[in-house]
Amino acid sequence: MPDFLNLIDLNDYPVSWWNGLLSLAHEIRLSPQEYSKACEGKIMGTLFYEPSTRTQMSFQTAMLRLGGTIIGFDNPATSSVAKGENLKDTTKIVSGYADILVMRHPVEGSVKAAALTAECPVVNAGDGGHLHPTQTLTDLFTLTEEKGTLENLTIGCCGDLKNGRTVHSLIKAMTCYKGNKFVLISTDELALPVYIKDMLTAAGVEYKEARDLDDVIGELDVLYMTRIQQERFSTPEEYMRQKGKYILDKKKMKKAKPDMAVLHPLPRVDEIAIEVDDDERAKYFEQAKYGMYIRMALILTILRNNGAPPALIKGRERKGVSCSNPGCITHREKYLPHYFEGNSDILTCEYCDMRTLI
Repeated sequence: MPDFLNLIDLNDYPVSWWNGLLSLAHEIRLSPQEYSKACEGKIMGTLFYEPSTRTQMSFQTAMLRLGGTIIGFDNPATSSVAKGENLKDTTKIVSGYADILVMRHPVEGSVKAAALTAECPVVNAGDGGHLHPTQTLTDLFTLTEEKGTLENLTIGCCGDLKNGRTVHSLIKAMTCYKGNKFVLISTDELALPVYIKDMLTAAGVEYKEARDLDDVIGELDVLYMTRIQQERFSTPEEYMRQKGKYILDKKKMKKAKPDMAVLHPLPRVDEIAIEVDDDERAKYFEQAKYGMYIRMALILTILRNNGAPPALIKGRERKGVSCSNPGCITHREKYLPHYFEGNSDILTCEYCDMRTLI
């Protein structure tokens, strides 16, 4: 198995490594011209199986600002995927052309699956409703630059907490900094997955759940709004039952702290009223720009191979055991070995982190 400095899950790395990226991003932001030729002669492959604006363009811009070049696709219908090519073959071929591969895919665990056989480092740009580590790095960098700290914050996460990979990644990351607590604001149907709540409990992190944003907005140092994701629902009717449940407007902002920061991974639909854009506490457009700087830092760090590569697989293959998550990549790409962590009757899928009973 290749020993590259991949980024599949931010929690594969120690907090000191994250902090190094944040420091480098800050330096790049202050003096971008000093890094304009840092990746001359390097090629980044971008494989986007799902639509994207900010993530894709910020990665591409990051590489171009570092002096590198890019190849890839942003629509699988224009590639051999449309002919039935499997994930392994696509990523194996493109990784042979590139020095670093950035991938977004709608199926959970897909990016780790690709990294198993890729011929260059692989970066997870979002795998279904699972993880989105570079958005988390963007969020951490935004908070560092705007709040001046990553500690002792009350963070409200509002909207689709069930399918929101950005929320899952952010919560996992912020539990690693002391004193943070969470307010989870969603409907019952879109509540945070149990395994994330279990992780918070195991880490001794304080959290509470709420159904009404008005009731808790005054407690928050950070409000992380998320879109109700139409593409994650099996029917239009299910989506319409959730659409419009949470809308941040001027009236709600009046109840918030004067220094509360509003973040959003974007795109938004109707969950933040346009009138909020003019509020100085609205940081989501700055957040999108910060994403370019942190991705420049990440590309540089990976290509320089700075840091010890974490093990891609920590558990072992379990023949005859299937992941309990029907959305896991192992149910789609049948050739994949079924890797699990754990030795009792409860196993954790190495690809999607879902628990499975045996």
